[in-house]
Amino acid sequence: MKKKTSMNVLDSRQLAEGIYSLVLAYPEGEAPRQVLPGQFAGLYPRDSSALLMRPISVCRWDPAEGSIRFVYRASGRGTKTFTGLKTGDRIDMLGLLGNGYETGRMRGKRVLLMGGGIGIPPMLELAAVLKGEARSVTAVLGYRNRELFLADEFRREAEVLVATEDGSIGTKGNVLDAVRAAGIQADVICACGPMPMLRAVRDFARETGACCYISLEERMACGIGACLGCITKTRQIDAHSHVRNARICTEGPVFAAEEIDF
Repeated sequence: MKKKTSMNVLDSRQLAEGIYSLVLAYPEGEAPRQVLPGQFAGLYPRDSSALLMRPISVCRWDPAEGSIRFVYRASGRGTKTFTGLKTGDRIDMLGLLGNGYETGRMRGKRVLLMGGGIGIPPMLELAAVLKGEARSVTAVLGYRNRELFLADEFRREAEVLVATEDGSIGTKGNVLDAVRAAGIQADVICACGPMPMLRAVRDFARETGACCYISLEERMACGIGACLGCITKTRQIDAHSHVRNARICTEGPVFAAEEIDF
């Protein structure tokens, strides 16, 4: 649903240093029928000098309430304007955008979810959707320190392991260090996080024979595939550009790891 909608702010709060939660509600009758884990939307800053939307992945979707939750890092001028939003405010949103995880391929399987840093929030909706459908769901979450934003919510949906860079909680190191330490085995791996982490997860999946799906994060201008500003290299020729490229905003952000040349 690639249209701009004026959304109502239901809740806005800080979860950790630099990390914020924002819950938006669709106008009556305008909520989508389905929201896929891994999809994203473009939120428009309230600062008129920051014209471009900011792409943020869906953290949770509540179809009964018609509300959608985003958890984001306030790292620049645009995203910092979101931190001042209050209940009852309105904000323009483009989307939903992109392709999400195909959860039907994961039914009855052992699924391992890995999220690093601000790649953690998109895994929460995926964990909730897979609960009761997958044979098992294990979420391994990587943080900088003991500020474990969303960890308690993950524990309601999946078995949870934690890795921290400073070793304050859980395994000292990254998500793969935690996976190897626990000896976790999986049929399907889904991951979102920084590129070095995604490369390591892809290699781990190859070692273990697991199917692997990754969600890529990239700066975007239009969010609808027109500007070609969020290109990633692929192993196959793209039907749109006729080269070995894919647009993260339209063909992604979720890809089979073996499709991407990175």
